[in-house]
Amino acid sequence: MKTEKLKSLLDSMTLQEKIDQMLQLTGAFYQDADSVLTGPEEQLGITGEDVSMAGSILGTCGAEKLMKIQKNYMEKHPHHIPLLFMMDIIHGMKTIFPIPLGQAASFEPELAKRCAAAAAKEAAVAGLHVTFAPMVDLVRDARWGRVMESTGEDPWLNSLFAKAMVEGFQGDDLSRPYKVAACVKHFAAYGAVQAGREYHTVELSEHTLREYYLPAYQAGIDAGAAMVMTSFNTINGIPASTNRWLMRDVLREEMGFDGVLISDFSAILETIAHGNSKDCREAAVKAVQAGVDIDMMTNVYTANLRELSEEGMVEKARIDQSVMRILELKNKLGLFENPYKDADAKKEKEILLCEEHRALAREAAVKSFVLLENDGILPVNTEKSTAFIGPYTDSRQIKSSWAFTGDDKDCVSIEAAAREVFDRSRTEYRKGSPVLGTDSKGSEKRLTGFTGDEFGMLTREEEEEMRKEAVEAAKKAETVIMPLGEHYLQSGEAASRAQISIPEVQMELFRAVYEVNKNIIVILFCGRPLDIREITEKARAVLVVWRPGTEGGNAVVDVLTGKENPSGRLPMSFPYCVGQVPVHYNEFSTGRPNQKGVQERFRSKYLDIPNEPLYPFGYGLGYTRFSLSQIRLDKRKFKAGETIQASVNLKNVGTCKGTETVQFYIRDVAASVVRPVKELKGFEKVTLEPGEERTVRFSIEEPMLRFHTENHQFVSEAGEFLVFVGTDSRTENQAGFILC
Repeated sequence: MKTEKLKSLLDSMTLQEKIDQMLQLTGAFYQDADSVLTGPEEQLGITGEDVSMAGSILGTCGAEKLMKIQKNYMEKHPHHIPLLFMMDIIHGMKTIFPIPLGQAASFEPELAKRCAAAAAKEAAVAGLHVTFAPMVDLVRDARWGRVMESTGEDPWLNSLFAKAMVEGFQGDDLSRPYKVAACVKHFAAYGAVQAGREYHTVELSEHTLREYYLPAYQAGIDAGAAMVMTSFNTINGIPASTNRWLMRDVLREEMGFDGVLISDFSAILETIAHGNSKDCREAAVKAVQAGVDIDMMTNVYTANLRELSEEGMVEKARIDQSVMRILELKNKLGLFENPYKDADAKKEKEILLCEEHRALAREAAVKSFVLLENDGILPVNTEKSTAFIGPYTDSRQIKSSWAFTGDDKDCVSIEAAAREVFDRSRTEYRKGSPVLGTDSKGSEKRLTGFTGDEFGMLTREEEEEMRKEAVEAAKKAETVIMPLGEHYLQSGEAASRAQISIPEVQMELFRAVYEVNKNIIVILFCGRPLDIREITEKARAVLVVWRPGTEGGNAVVDVLTGKENPSGRLPMSFPYCVGQVPVHYNEFSTGRPNQKGVQERFRSKYLDIPNEPLYPFGYGLGYTRFSLSQIRLDKRKFKAGETIQASVNLKNVGTCKGTETVQFYIRDVAASVVRPVKELKGFEKVTLEPGEERTVRFSIEEPMLRFHTENHQFVSEAGEFLVFVGTDSRTENQAGFILC
């Protein structure tokens, strides 16, 4: 539909029809496509007419169901405007890929782009138009449960993945087959919630906001993201959904976003609880003035905007502006010509969980795994006597809490995969413990959504019997492989944790096995960095597999056996203990840095723990070893418009083929605003055969030296810089140069 026709359509709508386009409801209102439910209407405080005219639906999928809802809706709508169908397709529809934090560990944005494209294809044939992804929030605090949805602690790496995921979901034309609109979230700085507590306050300087938190949102917007979602938190003491400066001045004017801005679930209404709005009327005025186009799951807009507009409290032009953006998105998706777009029940059966997508999920999982420790026990010999011991041995619950469109039954467990490879006569499988034990009883009330008999349902005696059987199996084995980790509901939204450790019932199992067999390989399932000091001190190998998704079991066995070489690198530091968080590599030096070899009390340090995380950003091992030469610079001085070439030689000095991620960091030695000790500016994944050597080059250009000054100018400053090239953020392999 041409723009002129869209404007004509907008002009023909009544004020209430326009306001209802700004309402989003869950699919519960439309379970019967021929009518709407009255219960949710009454609970939400909206009218049946508003329900029948709401502009979009979230949380429902399935081609036949959504086509029926669409048909019924459009027939009743006076202008036959189509609905938008939206859902959280975070890391897969039915084929579940590794969590975004795991995908970031691959250091392959193009791989994430392929995963997003596959997820979009599955979502599209299931009738969906919009995914509430990617989440590009910068995160530095592992206590926050939603770190699993992020791509980690580095602004530049986050920006690369934000761009890749938006492009994967949307392609270059939303109307093309198998594309869905991406929604960049949560704007802004939701990853900086105080104490890592969900829905909590954010307190940042404007410099920190602009320098570290906004870049990834900007990357998603520059990639063409059709939507942005507001965050639950405050910025400068004002909730994001009513923050006019943040949404209009920063998002719209400075960052150039011209798409649809949607609130998070009930976020506009919650500004009353924040203490920023005295009632729904005031919340509606402030949110519209801030430019929020869609109110997700409240009656704040539908119950108040008409009256407010007639009273002159809200300009009709503001409402028209929001509705036009919504209509434009529907038009970009091609819904006026084909309101069902890609919804196709036959293709849904063919495409969901197809072999191509499963193969991609397996590849992505393998590349997401990070090997933290290995004293030579990996890869394992499948003919040796082996005991798999741990609650994730036979579990298919290996996706995340945000992969609710997927099914556990479609996931491949470690045991199922291992039985195809390991010598059956010499391999035993024991659960050993539940994921969560009797020591966690009572927590089920906090883990909303938990079902199953493994949580707090066993007696202490039954747990002890499971452990005893596992210990007997460990005694007879040459190698013990222990799949351990968090419950899937211990990470994700509303899963903030003060103690980021493996459940105690599993640690009791680990200690008992260690007493009888020291040859332990730990497979760690997690949605966040954990405190694993005891594990890494005792286990001979530790492999982080995150929440790996549908093909997790096959991918784990591929890596265990050496069919695939682990190549993942940490996108977020693993803390020494929770007392360090938030902890990240790109910190400031401080005026009294804790320098190596300097024994002095009055330094920036802890008395009882190290400053450094247990495993830093960029860290990861493989099955071979590499050597890296000193940095060579082709010149030591340059100016804007010129480049410096930094090069190193990378050599595989081990005995098998392997992949290394060579990382390139820069430090501004002295500037008008304090700069981080290191900032990632580039990386290259290199695969080499034993004895093979390759030169890796990085270009240093003036734009990568720019930063936000105290006057919010984004510029570089002449002076001295250090360049670092290594295999993780701790590298001290450095050289100096000067920007003239």
